[in-house]
Amino acid sequence: MSEHALQDLIARTRATLELIASQFSPAVFASSLAAEDMVLTDLILRAGLQDRIGIFSLETGRLHAETLEMFDRINATYGYQVEAYRPQPEAVEHYVRQHGLNAFYDSVELRKECCRIRKMEPLNRALAGKRAWVTGQRRAQSVTRAALDVQERDDAHGMEKFNPLADWSEQDVWDYIRANDVPYNRLHDQGFPSIGCQPCTRAIEPGEDVRAGRWWWENPDSKECGLHVVDGKLIRIKSHAATN
Repeated sequence: MSEHALQDLIARTRATLELIASQFSPAVFASSLAAEDMVLTDLILRAGLQDRIGIFSLETGRLHAETLEMFDRINATYGYQVEAYRPQPEAVEHYVRQHGLNAFYDSVELRKECCRIRKMEPLNRALAGKRAWVTGQRRAQSVTRAALDVQERDDAHGMEKFNPLADWSEQDVWDYIRANDVPYNRLHDQGFPSIGCQPCTRAIEPGEDVRAGRWWWENPDSKECGLHVVDGKLIRIKSHAATN
C-alpha cells in the first residue's frame, strides 16, 4: 500500500473511533495486546479518547510472559493502565479438578468451555453497562473473519460492535507500528502473528495462515474462542453504516 493510501486508511479508522467516542460512549476496547490491538491502542490514546473508549484485556491466567509484559510497557509509553479482567477462581478450579489443566486438547467442547470460563465470562463483566465495544479483528486474519464489517450489531450483549481495522492488511498494521514507534508484543519477533493463551498458541511456519498457530490441532472453521460467536455462529449482523 502506498503512503497516501495508508494515511487515508488511518484517517478513516480515526473517524470511526471518533464516531464511537461521540455517539456510543461509554464504550470499551477489548485488547489482546497483540499488534493489531496496539495500533488501536495508539490511535485511541493519542487522540485522547480513553475516557470514552476505555481499554481492557482478558488476563486468562494462561498468557505468555511477553503478553503480560505489555501491561507495563503500555503504561510506561502512554501513562495509561489497561484494565485486566480475570476469570472467576472457583470456575477455573472446578474445570481443572473435573477435566485436568490442559483438557482443552482433548476436544473442541472442552476447549470452548475453557475459553468460556477464562474469556467469555470476564468479557461479559467488562461489557456490562457499555453501549459499544471495539475489537482489533481484521478480515485478512482467517476464513472465519472474511465477512467482517466495520460496524455490527451484537445482540448477544445488546450493543454495537466495531472492528475499525477490518480492512487493514498485515502490512498496514506493521507499517503503522514502525512509523509511529508503537510498542508491540515481543512474541511477534518469534514467529507468532496471532497471540492467545500460551498452551493454545504456537509460532507458525513460513507460508502458513496468520492464525494457523491458534488452536492448531483443530479444523480452521472452529478456530474462534467464542468471544465473537453466538449460538455457534459468528456475530455478523450488519448495523447502520459506520464511517468507513
